[in-house]
Amino acid sequence: MPPAPRPILLMTRPGDDSERTAARIGVDVIVAPILQIVPVDHDGAALARAPGLVFTSAHAVASAGPGRGRPAICVGERTGQVARDAGFAVIQGAGTADSLAPLIAASPVPLVHPHGRHLAQRLAVPGVVVYDQRPQPLTARARAALMGARPVVVPVYSPRSARLLAGMATGARAPLWLVAISDAAAAAWTAPAARRAVADQPSGRAMDAAIRAMLAAEQS
Repeated sequence: MPPAPRPILLMTRPGDDSERTAARIGVDVIVAPILQIVPVDHDGAALARAPGLVFTSAHAVASAGPGRGRPAICVGERTGQVARDAGFAVIQGAGTADSLAPLIAASPVPLVHPHGRHLAQRLAVPGVVVYDQRPQPLTARARAALMGARPVVVPVYSPRSARLLAGMATGARAPLWLVAISDAAAAAWTAPAARRAVADQPSGRAMDAAIRAMLAAEQS
């Protein structure tokens, strides 16, 4: 009996997020972002004057101006590192928005939260939309993989990206192995999925583990 075809990992996150995950996982990967980060007009001077910031995405850090040692409450490791590089004094959460609540409550200075237009969860601080995530079509290589014989592992990191990618995957012939960051993201997936998994918690590290577990199950 011939060996089962090896799966392909389809990474569709915007910016460099997909490239970094692909490098960590280290399998056959197609990087095909379905969302493009586009800056939105906002009062940059007001953000540059803010005593403290809350960052739930690394994409928002550049909008806040130089850190100058200002405190920045960051959702997780990647966002925290970007904020440190920009000169902020980082207070790091545990990778989830819920983990930021006690840090926000304990802040000695007023905070502002620059974020994307489609933020799913609002925090108890004033928010400013600083970027949009605009849909874009899959690449030809990604579409070909969806119509091929090899299984395609499809991580989804939000309900919105799950809905968008599921719509693009309608009619796929390849077996789709869904890995969702949350139950809400899994519920938003509407295309057939031969296998499904949900990360233990809504964080990048947990998603890496869930992707590896899916690949390991294929090898067993």
